[in-house]
Amino acid sequence: MKWDCWTTDPAVPLRFRFASRNQSSQLGLNHSHSFIPALHIMPDVSAPADKKVQVLKGQEAEDTVLKYLKRINRPYGAADVSANLKGAVTKPATQKILAALAEKNLITQKAYGKTNIYLARQDELEDMPPEKLQQMQVEHEELMHQVKARAAEAKQLNQDLVKIRSTPTDDDLRVGIVDAKMQNEEFELKLAGLRTGAAPVSEEELAALDAEWDKWRGEWVRRKKVWKEIWFLLTEALTPHEAHDLEESLGLEQDSEELAAVEKRV
Repeated sequence: MKWDCWTTDPAVPLRFRFASRNQSSQLGLNHSHSFIPALHIMPDVSAPADKKVQVLKGQEAEDTVLKYLKRINRPYGAADVSANLKGAVTKPATQKILAALAEKNLITQKAYGKTNIYLARQDELEDMPPEKLQQMQVEHEELMHQVKARAAEAKQLNQDLVKIRSTPTDDDLRVGIVDAKMQNEEFELKLAGLRTGAAPVSEEELAALDAEWDKWRGEWVRRKKVWKEIWFLLTEALTPHEAHDLEESLGLEQDSEELAAVEKRV
């Protein structure tokens, strides 16, 4: 496919930022638009990464760079070309080679500020026939359907995995059974004592509980008395209705009958 124009305009969809003449006309784009070279191109990851790369020099390096640009047919800067070649041609050498190829008119050079973008000459490439484009579109749609199906399958598998992980394992069940048996034994011991008629609480424990109860009941009564005195000072000049309204506005609640009985208990 030939690239007649390209742009970094965010209003243009990413897949159409490098558009052929046919695509640009279909999109309503024309060459009067101020298209500019794209500076950030996704690197080519088609070539496998080698641990040891032989550094090319001279004519071999120039031929490699030229063949790469023609094969990929995408706009690249010198750094991108060197990186995509996995270091087979160093970045300084790639810059010199691209400049030389552009000077020989073997490739196209586009300047954007201080950055140069290089692209294979489009007049030397054949246009892709409409039948091939239609076939690729059909293949693309089929692949998209497969992707959606795989995504739905992956979602279902992930849900199943979450359920499986939330289900107790055999070891967890064994531990739970042991804990339940221990609790059952403790309850059995308590019930055995009750069945014999033994008092569940000793007299010393009851005396201690009564002393604790008297202590906190006396504290509660004293604080209640202080509150009554403060409330009397606040409402002394108010009518009963006004005092009631003030009580509701402050969110105060009177003690229930049970609490009132506790307060009076000696």
